[in-house]
Parts: sequence; structure tokens; C-alpha cells
Amino acid sequence: MYYYVWFDESDKEGEYYSNFYGGILIRSTDYDKVLLMMKCIVEELGLSNEEIKWQKVNAYTFDKYIKLVDFTFDLLENDLAKIRIFFRNNQFVAIGLTHEQRRKSFSLLYYQFIKHSFGFQYSNDTGKKINLKLFIDDIPMKGEDKADFENYLYKLNSDDVFRKGNVEIARGDIREVDSKKHIPLQLMDLILGAICFRLNDKHKIKDPDTNKRGVRTRLKERLYKHINERIRRIRPGFNIGESTANKVDSDRWNNPYSHWSFKPINSIRDISKSKGNKK
Repeated sequence: MYYYVWFDESDKEGEYYSNFYGGILIRSTDYDKVLLMMKCIVEELGLSNEEIKWQKVNAYTFDKYIKLVDFTFDLLENDLAKIRIFFRNNQFVAIGLTHEQRRKSFSLLYYQFIKHSFGFQYSNDTGKKINLKLFIDDIPMKGEDKADFENYLYKLNSDDVFRKGNVEIARGDIREVDSKKHIPLQLMDLILGAICFRLNDKHKIKDPDTNKRGVRTRLKERLYKHINERIRRIRPGFNIGESTANKVDSDRWNNPYSHWSFKPINSIRDISKSKGNKK
């Protein structure tokens, strides 16, 4: 059995929140059926020849994207996929980092996201090994740095989280991909983009000439609100800026959707970076 997981990132540096990562997981038992369903709805909406992206929300795509969001959350509610969103609250500033740790922040944060966000240690009680296939959109490094990043991820195989879940990444199963060719990444981008948009108050951006919000900004806010409603159907009391609470540890795997607001262990809180302070 396999878990297929697609990963993408959004704002590396935002006004209030940074380092946004998103992941969508589909089991091999559901893979063919789910990808066929995705292909069919994209064709039905006339979007086969263009990439679905949060940045493309406009008057033409809005109604189509609403349908895609509903389709995606229907998958989640029927346990055919799982989505995880990761971000860092700028108020919590890491201290004591070396120059090398700062330089490799992308790799270090991705490692934590992949290791912890899906709760793999609670995912497998079959006694049989499950292999992960990781599809990462547009890895922002080349050569030796990219090879080091991939080797770093392969080290997860010796980590307790993966060993407890009997989960493994085989050599060659970490792949850099183009989101244009992977519909799961495109659908997840709508969710990730919406969360980033709202947490960094981009819904408040005004045109400097008119001092009014643009049409696309208002449409994006409406789409975000629809996404928030769908999340709340799964997670009542959902708080967009906080890590999603779990009643028991196994919820980290069982929950179809969750957020992780990452706070470094060694950090100080800088209130000047909060929304309340900036207001």
C-alpha cells in the first residue's frame, strides 16, 4: 500500500504569518478513483487547459472554483483525502539559530511538516509496511543543496514517527513535480492560498488610486469565507490562526483537515509583529 502526498508552499514571508506549506494525501486504495473524479470535474468545468490557482480567482473562475472547493471538501468528508496546512506565526521569533540553520530553513521546516502533520505514527495498524510517495512542487534549490534536502527527508525512515507507523520513503519516491500536471496540487492550492490570504489580511488591500478594494480581492474574500464554512462543517469551532485541537492523539491521522501554527521551541514573542499592535 502507498500514501501519495503532494506538497506545495505559499508565502515565505508574510506580514503576520510566514512559511506556508500545504499537503494533500490520497491512499493507493482510493488513488485511481479519486484522480479520475478530479479529472472529470475539471473537464466538466472547462478548466482542463489551464492551471487552477488561487491567484487566478476572478469573475470568470469564481463559480467554478466554488464547485471545486465543494468537491475537495466532499472528498475530505468521505475520507478519500486528507489536507494539512502549516504556517509560522511571525510573533514567535526563533532564537539561537546558526547561520546554517537559517540558510536551510526551507528544508528544516519541510522536514517537520512531513514528519508530524499527518500523524503517520497512528496511520497503520496492519503490521505491513506502507510506502510514501512524495510529490513536491518546484523545490527552490538545485544541485548539492537539493540532494541534501532529499537525503534529509529520507532520514525520516529512521525516525520513531515513521517506525511506529511502519511507514517508509523508498529511494526515488521523493519527486519534484510541476503543479500544472497534478490536479491534487491545484485543488490544494485553492485552500492554501485562501488561508494565506486571510491570515495576512490581504482581504483588506485597497487600490491606491481609488482607496477601494478591487473586484478580485472581494471575490477572493467570498471564496475564503466559503472555504471557512466547509472547514467548520468538519471542525466546529475552527480557529484559522491556531493549531487544530485533537481530542486524542490518533486524531492527528484521522482528522480529514487540520492546521499547524508552528512555534519554535526556543523562541521569544515579539508583540510588535501582531495584528493588534499594527492596527
